Amino acid sequence: HLATSLPLPSERDHLRPGIDLIVFMIDIKSKYSLKKVEASLAYVDGSFFLGKVCFLVTGVGRVNYCSIDTSAICKLGEAYCSPVLFCELELEGIRVATAQRLLRMLQICAGFVPGVSALSFGLLMRKSADD
Repeated sequence: HLATSLPLPSERDHLRPGIDLIVFMIDIKSKYSLKKVEASLAYVDGSFFLGKVCFLVTGVGRVNYCSIDTSAICKLGEAYCSPVLFCELELEGIRVATAQRLLRMLQICAGFVPGVSALSFGLLMRKSADD
């Protein structure tokens, strides 16, 4: 399911399935995109930041058009203990690899990968980013 911002409308709460993973998309060419994500973060329960949230930064292949400093986004990921993925959606190979990575994250968060929890996966993601 896709939403342009949070909170989600309450009129369909009874029809909405459980949420296993939240992916906040940030367009690096738009400061408004980052502001919208920052405003939406207040509506996410704190327990979700334990392995069930990630930030997907798009447009990174066009460095000349960046409106957001990548360090600001990395600090956001650190502040919310959530991984930050950078990608360029216009390149098919990177788009496919990113989709596969997000799907694997979703499988883990939904509990479909035995022996791996969302929390342990989140810690592994953070550790690999630190290396």
